[in-house]
Amino acid sequence: MTLSAEGQVLGGWPDLNRAERSALREVLVHGPLPRTEIARRLGLSRASLTRMARTLLDEGLVAEGGVEMRARTGRPSELLRSRDDSFRLMGVKLTGDTVYAVLTDLRARVLASVSEPIENPEFSAVVAQVTRLHGSLAASGTAIVALGVCLAGDIVTEAGRRMVASSPYLGWVDVDLVGALTARLAIPVVAENDVRALTALEHWFGAAVDLSSFALVTVGAGLGFGFVIGGRVLTGNQGRAGRLDHLRIDPDGPPCGLGHRGCASSYLTSGSIVLNAGRPDLDYDGVVRAARAGEPGPVQAFRDAGYALGTLLATVANVIDPEAIILTGDGLAVVEIARDAVDEAIALVRDPADAETPLEIQGFGFAEWARAGAVTALRELLGD
Repeated sequence: MTLSAEGQVLGGWPDLNRAERSALREVLVHGPLPRTEIARRLGLSRASLTRMARTLLDEGLVAEGGVEMRARTGRPSELLRSRDDSFRLMGVKLTGDTVYAVLTDLRARVLASVSEPIENPEFSAVVAQVTRLHGSLAASGTAIVALGVCLAGDIVTEAGRRMVASSPYLGWVDVDLVGALTARLAIPVVAENDVRALTALEHWFGAAVDLSSFALVTVGAGLGFGFVIGGRVLTGNQGRAGRLDHLRIDPDGPPCGLGHRGCASSYLTSGSIVLNAGRPDLDYDGVVRAARAGEPGPVQAFRDAGYALGTLLATVANVIDPEAIILTGDGLAVVEIARDAVDEAIALVRDPADAETPLEIQGFGFAEWARAGAVTALRELLGD
């Protein structure tokens, strides 16, 4: 590791062994911890703990700060905390028309953010744009040691490489985003499905930090599902886990874009709500305003969407029995306008023998998705 005269880290990510990575993860996720508690959680001997702590201190990843009295002996135990002035991560969220980028510390706290339109969605043009934003965010002088990019679509591993198999909003098929950015930036780069990345963020630094199982559901232009079971983020064969977009709600309902009749997507996506409101002159925000004003068509469209959402939430609860469900996205107006329809469907579909599953509703912002990209990069560095 190389430090500037001001103590800023200039070098790349250090080579840590498994125990050192695990100990750093505990401190990052759970905050300052006594050395003895870290050793207990990881099953480390006193000698291993001493070596581990020395490496993390020498590499500028943690610092000593404060003491905690041991409950059993009454003796002080020195705390290890993460250094806020050390390495930096970059996170990016790509939509069909905008790139959102953030610079974070190792605890995923946003230090700087920027967003700009994607002027050219061609693969090489977007790679060049992300490269330029990296240069802008790196101007602070503290090393950006990894980049995480998340986007809607299927991210798969082929021959040891993470490939974007498809990204419908950008029109990409089988592109090597990781390889292209790694060649330009010479730092570790990881690409991930955006909902899976957001699930990882909630697991480490969000509402689910102390949970070993939970589900994440996003509503908006599309529907997304992420799951943590036994403390692990699930990954499906095609890069996602949980495809409930086309769960049948009503066989006599409207068709979705794939021709399914009465599936969740035909009711709950923003585009479907606009179509079902019977107001072709309005966009989604206009339909939201009309529903809030009590206009019958938009109100009914949101009630139907609310029933579909409640059916989805209850189905998720029935299938995996999570400790909690987190709901987010840019389509949360459905909960505000039609919460009674959501609750009605949950009551009808949820197995009555099971305990109630807490529902956590999280505010939405695209910068949060970019932050999820940074967390994905951190998980790559820590080998999770």
